[in-house]
Amino acid sequence: MKFIVSSTYLLKQLQVLGGVISNSNTLPILDNFLFDLSKDRLTVSASDLESTMSSVLEVDSQDTGTIAVPARLLLDTLKTFPEQPLTFMVEDNNTVEISSSHGKYALAYADGAEFPKAVELSDPSTTSIMGDILATAVNKTLFAAGNDDLRPVMSGVFFQFTPEHLTFVATDAHKLVKYRRSDVQASEVAEFIMPKKPLNLLKGILSGSEEEVTISYNDSNARFTFSNSELICRLIDGKYPNYEAVIPRENPNRLVIQRGQFLSSVRRVSIFSNKTTHQIRLKIAGAELNISAEDVDYSNKAEERLTCSYQGDDLQIGFNSRFLVEMLGNLDSEDVSLEMSLPNRAGILTPADGLDEGEQLIMLVMPVMLNS
Repeated sequence: MKFIVSSTYLLKQLQVLGGVISNSNTLPILDNFLFDLSKDRLTVSASDLESTMSSVLEVDSQDTGTIAVPARLLLDTLKTFPEQPLTFMVEDNNTVEISSSHGKYALAYADGAEFPKAVELSDPSTTSIMGDILATAVNKTLFAAGNDDLRPVMSGVFFQFTPEHLTFVATDAHKLVKYRRSDVQASEVAEFIMPKKPLNLLKGILSGSEEEVTISYNDSNARFTFSNSELICRLIDGKYPNYEAVIPRENPNRLVIQRGQFLSSVRRVSIFSNKTTHQIRLKIAGAELNISAEDVDYSNKAEERLTCSYQGDDLQIGFNSRFLVEMLGNLDSEDVSLEMSLPNRAGILTPADGLDEGEQLIMLVMPVMLNS
């Protein structure tokens, strides 16, 4: 088995696939890339049992065959080459020899038949979405997903497809993000929970992409197909909490403020907050927002005043500054709107501008009780 491929082209594809490989694999074979050669098409796959990703590369060859090549060793080698053709030749002594313009390198390979087969999706439903829209949806929601192993359903992003719109939701019970596109629809109603790792991979690959991504899914797995790649992953099993129930409907108090200024103030003031609670206090009266924090144990305190546009009653409300900073940092609008009802009810943060037609984004942050 022999093939010739460009070094930078191969490296670029393998770096993407390398993101699938786990640092602590239970099966040694999973530390390898699977090379499946069929004449001038080389299919390279990587897996961690939960997710499997494969890409089809064009190579110069007339042979067929399957081998598993050590991923880390191959990536480290490829990173050092300038752009040039590399010849891969499988030898009889269980090594694969790579020839470059300067030398030869031999890697021990494993039997490709040992590599776990990717799951076949039986009777899947499908939806198509533009790559960049999917990347944006993941980007806007993924940071809000939880890390609690005891509540696995909250550790992923909830995909909700209907013939009217596509909705993506993530929450860790302290903050919640709901991103909706009414300019993209699915042919039928579907709901599933995607784990974080494959979403992080997709986000990186699809950002700015104008290509169509086909999402196929059944009860247990989802497959994302785009250009010359596909990613199959196991879905998180369980029922997602009823997120609509926690979004407060009546919010008479509305604050609109410049996002960058608000974010800088919260960041600065929070340095002086209690290191356990990270609590900051927002005091709003008229057109003035007062942001303060205090760490009683160390006699540290800070206070800033900002001008804002505000409609509603005078209000004092406490938030965990880390959640607020995270949310404001994940918005890219000029101004943001913060809607509140009572000091013990969640605040709703939305971009005041910068959204496309058919795009809706709601961020919900739970308050913390103020010790007056």
